[in-house]
Amino acid sequence: MTTPNPDYAGAYHDVRVVLMELLRSRSDAELDVIAPATPEWRVRDIAAHLAGVCDDITQGNMTGVASDEWTAAQVAKRADWATGRLLDDWDEHATFVEGQMNALGPGMGQMLFDAFTHEQDIRGALGEPGRRDSAAEAIAFDWIVTNMRAPADASPDDSRLRPPIHLVTDAGEADIFGAPGSATTLRVSRFEFLRSITGRRSRRQIEALGWDGAPRVDDLCVSDLFRPALVDIVE
Repeated sequence: MTTPNPDYAGAYHDVRVVLMELLRSRSDAELDVIAPATPEWRVRDIAAHLAGVCDDITQGNMTGVASDEWTAAQVAKRADWATGRLLDDWDEHATFVEGQMNALGPGMGQMLFDAFTHEQDIRGALGEPGRRDSAAEAIAFDWIVTNMRAPADASPDDSRLRPPIHLVTDAGEADIFGAPGSATTLRVSRFEFLRSITGRRSRRQIEALGWDGAPRVDDLCVSDLFRPALVDIVE
């Protein structure tokens, strides 16, 4: 299931270039549309966050990294910028960041996880589905599944463990949350798994996935940052 020797920089660059081309091709009115997957952000706000991540990394502004306050500041700073300025800013800082990513190694999986998630948020908002089998998706999937596995040092009664789920996807099989041997199996595409665990699917949609056993909707939420969407999101 693990991508051998992932090219974090190449995968991120691919997401960025394709997204920038898509955003430059759309009108200001289209970029002002609220993205269904991120109901507090317009399409341009998602782009502002992506640009802001690269800016903050470049400037060493990592206090509160990934928190609501950290991302809100990125969006607020660019709220009134013209599209060209926003994308040029992203391009400038991302060029530096991409030069460092492969040396930084597996921790960059989180950045790919974020970038892939938001690429699909933007595509859903603009009615441009696609790129569901990109290198970014593969790296994002491997990173999050690795982080959802039981800690290597966990004992059977470890409080960090949750009842395990046996995951069966187009990318292979894995046991998440606890030791192998779960009565619960989830058969799902890699894409739908990533969208579900990041709050891009409603409770009803998650319950309708390929569960063998009772649906474990709340367990699939990666953290308190991600809860099931309030309405169905169709992409």
